[in-house]
Amino acid sequence: MNKVFKYFVIDILRNKTVIFYTLFLFIVTFTLFSFEENTAKGLLSLLNIILFIVPLISIIFSTIYVYNCSEFIELLICQPLKRKYIWLSLFTGLAFSLCLSFLIGCGIPVLIYEPTSTGLILVITGCLLSVIFVSIALLATVTTRDKAKGIGKSILLWLYFALIFDGLVLFLLFQFAEYPLEKMMMAISGLNPIDLSRIIVLLRLDVSALMGYTGAVFKDFFGTTIGFGVALLALSLWAIVPLLISTKKFRTKDL
Repeated sequence: MNKVFKYFVIDILRNKTVIFYTLFLFIVTFTLFSFEENTAKGLLSLLNIILFIVPLISIIFSTIYVYNCSEFIELLICQPLKRKYIWLSLFTGLAFSLCLSFLIGCGIPVLIYEPTSTGLILVITGCLLSVIFVSIALLATVTTRDKAKGIGKSILLWLYFALIFDGLVLFLLFQFAEYPLEKMMMAISGLNPIDLSRIIVLLRLDVSALMGYTGAVFKDFFGTTIGFGVALLALSLWAIVPLLISTKKFRTKDL
């Protein structure tokens, strides 16, 4: 398993897309902090970019990579290796490489300009989003053999989490504006890892006042140690559950 993992990591880190992704994050992060005198504003601007770019690159790159190395995966299956180990090696290789790319491109500059707990939490949530959307990408690829359908499915999933979900939540709030939905919104936010990551970082930036009464409710829960732990647990489940499902499907998949 270690040899397979090392192969995937070396192969991914050599990929031009990953190199460009790292350089893009590095340039954008340094530019934002260079032009913003207030580092908190720089973090807020960077947060919006991270929540958009990191899930997109993680899910699309992982999907394409899995399909491109399908012949190599079939070759590994012919070897005396368990399918579970092959799939987990692929997942850990992708997750490790994209997290490393994020840490080099974004994590190091953030911790240089903002060496606080807020900066650290931003880096942690970025890494968690990378792992989560790699896990979701593997689930999308294992359900279909067609590359175009798999990529299309991944794009739709990203669109849902990044854009459509928020629209559905706003529609729900408008339809039931007369009812107190603030506490229910905490549970709903757990259904989207991107929204949950946004809430965690925004509360650390102390801009919950801009979110009105809902922000106050979020701060009362997610602002506590227990609430923060629950949020991290929810994000961890978003990474673990799709991986477990895709691993189970891969073990019984007819290649």
